[in-house]
Parts: sequence; structure tokens; C-alpha cells
Amino acid sequence: MSNKIRNQKKQKTKAVSLITLADKSSPISEQYRTIRTNIQYAMVDRALKTLVITSSGPSEGKSTTSANLAIVFANSGKRVLLVDADMRKPTVSKTFSIDNVRGLSTLLGSREVVLHQVVQSSGVDNLFLMTSGPKPPNPSELLDSRRMEELIRELKQQYDLIIFDMPPVVAVTDAQIVSSKSDGTILVVRENVSKRDSLLKAKSLLELVDANILGVVYNGSKNVTDQGYYYGS
Repeated sequence: MSNKIRNQKKQKTKAVSLITLADKSSPISEQYRTIRTNIQYAMVDRALKTLVITSSGPSEGKSTTSANLAIVFANSGKRVLLVDADMRKPTVSKTFSIDNVRGLSTLLGSREVVLHQVVQSSGVDNLFLMTSGPKPPNPSELLDSRRMEELIRELKQQYDLIIFDMPPVVAVTDAQIVSSKSDGTILVVRENVSKRDSLLKAKSLLELVDANILGVVYNGSKNVTDQGYYYGS
């Protein structure tokens, strides 16, 4: 494969994944803004500072949803930090074309690393990024550490909204751990990919840790009007 073709594929993938930047007036971008509004209404009686985005399994669009929701929340004037907490299969550094030399794993694994050293600019007003950092041998233990709790408190003081892009909830415990420490959790499902049994298991696992499940983002439908945010069992 030539470099030109490879670069074209990378550019195409990036344009599709960040549709809220590539085409702000598209129906899908409008759906993301609607999802933003619905999330805000779901949390009308309490502050929403930390939001987990996860899925039941892989390839359901949770990272695309995380990035685009971060963008539309930032566009609304909120100071937003998107944290790539999927230290097993990170995407934020590739999506925004930034380095992943240091990130969440570095910050949680060393007291010598401080917050400003791992936060990067996104190129979007009000949106800041924290990549996953080098893959650690123990992601779950890092996320369940006292240091993680301290970090969340510190982030809440500096940002209006922190969005955590998490691994699928059925595969590993990472999403359960962070959901138990967060104000709200969104499950992403994809048409013809998500399995009902897996979705119900994911919901059950999140409820087990008293996660505040705000709703489901349904995507991948050929009919764009079917995509969006749903609340319910």
C-alpha cells in the first residue's frame, strides 16, 4: 500500500470520527448536540462534572461518541477535558494527532508527574485532552487507586466537564471502577453489532457498582433519525 493511499485512509477515518468538526451542520452533528441536551436534562437536579462513556463490547462507537460529545460540550462554552481511560486500546492520540508519550497511566503511576505535564491542546476552543499514556501492566489497579480519586477531585476543580472514554464494560472491570466514581455513565450501542444479552449484562455490571446510568446512545443506523439518546430499561 502506498503512503498516499494510507494517508488518505487515515484522513477519511479522522473526518468520519470527528464529524462535529468536519461538518457541523450535518444531521449526525445535530444528533450529537441533541444528545448533549438530553444528557444535561437527565442531570438537571445535580451537577454533571464527570461522565463515563462505555459500551458492552468492542466496535460499538464509544470512542467516536466520546470525542464528538466532548467537542459539542466544548462548543457550548464548557471547559472540557477528554480523558482516554482505555489504556488497553487507546484512540485519542490518533484521533487528534497528538503524542502519547505521557498520559493517564504516567500520572497515576508516578507522583513525580503533575497534571499540566499530561494535558494537551486539542485545537478546539475549550477542549483539552489527556491521552492514555504508555500501556501499563495493571490498568484496573491504577484506576481503582487512591491516586485516581485524588485526580478526579483535582480535575473537577479545573474543568466544567471531564469525559472518560472507557473500555467495554463486559470485557474488563475498568468502566465499572470509574463509573462508580463518576456522576453519570452513558452506554453506546451499535445497530447489528451490539448483542442484547451483552447489553443487559453491561447494564447489570454497572448497576452492581451503583453507577448512575443516564441512558443509551444508539448509533450505526442507516436511518440517521433513528440514532440518538435513549433513556430507559
